Amino acid sequence: MRILYFSLDYTPHDHRFLAALAQSEHQVAYLRLQRGPRQTEDRPLPPGVRQIRWRGGQRPYRRRALPALWWDFRRVVRAERPDLIHAGPLQTVALFPALLRFHPLVSMSWGYDLQRDAERGPFNRWATRQVLGHSDWLIADCQAVAQRAQAWGFPPERIALVPWGVDLQHFSPQPADGRSLRARLGWDDAFVVFHNRSWEPLYGVDVMAQAFLRAARQEPRLRLMLLGGGSLAPLLHRLFHDAQMLDRVHFFGQVSQRDLPRYYRAADLYVSASHTDGSSVSLMEALACGLPVAVSDIPSNREWVTPGQEGWLFPDGDADALAARILQAVRLPPAERAALGRRARARAEAQADWARNFQRVLAVYRRAVHPSQKEPAP
Repeated sequence: MRILYFSLDYTPHDHRFLAALAQSEHQVAYLRLQRGPRQTEDRPLPPGVRQIRWRGGQRPYRRRALPALWWDFRRVVRAERPDLIHAGPLQTVALFPALLRFHPLVSMSWGYDLQRDAERGPFNRWATRQVLGHSDWLIADCQAVAQRAQAWGFPPERIALVPWGVDLQHFSPQPADGRSLRARLGWDDAFVVFHNRSWEPLYGVDVMAQAFLRAARQEPRLRLMLLGGGSLAPLLHRLFHDAQMLDRVHFFGQVSQRDLPRYYRAADLYVSASHTDGSSVSLMEALACGLPVAVSDIPSNREWVTPGQEGWLFPDGDADALAARILQAVRLPPAERAALGRRARARAEAQADWARNFQRVLAVYRRAVHPSQKEPAP
């Protein structure tokens, strides 16, 4: 089967899909709609994946470029003659094959496109209707996204629920692996909170920072590890500076996927204050590493965290409640915290095994290309 995998950019999530596709029997071509504004994946394309050069993929995507890029996209499709196009997010990437009326089209939601962007203005509403109206299958990474698609009228029997998942061997509980990092920071006896979301309003990084500061004023052992970056960097630095807490926070910047598990293993608690999410990969990575979690009480997170089992939920946007959860984790007896970590790992093994979950994607492809063949629903 000739598969055209079309995505917004080249991210760790795209690498995950392309690497799995490269291990399949299919021929895989990759098309990206934009480059930037920030490089998010430094690994080369997996061997066996061929990147297509076209007018897109050179700079950040702007909607005004849609007509010119659409004509070149049509040229690409005619030249490549794929058996199937896998495309997402919906209002940007999947719109191209939908307007071309290409079939079979497997559209993949990235969570925010249906939960946040679908209702943002007339164009997005029109684009959402176009994509869902001309997709043969939709891949959703959580029930919350699937329900949004159904609310738009997409048939539930053509929705495949596929949590993106993680490599459970790469992300695994190995506490000794994080000790050297803690020692280098002088945090051997500290309680370390870990945050690995983009520093953008969508991910509630300001809520996280305010919650940490409130908890840290009551608990001198608290420390914070921050990975990544984003537009709210000046706000974060100002908050920690004004509170005279910079000595209790470490900014690590971008970390490679190869080294990332060591940072989870060096922590005692993972936090995320995201306002909207699908199945969060960083949450799955934390669970897989046996790390207790405190995350916002939004629909997608409820699919991964049962309060008191793998960690805690807190009301979305409530910094005081998150601070209370952090303090609760600090004061929990070590044996109880270890039990949370074991249950976190068990949840990841049950739901977040990427090797197993990706088989559902391949099943969707087969159903889309051969709809008359009998095969269990993915």
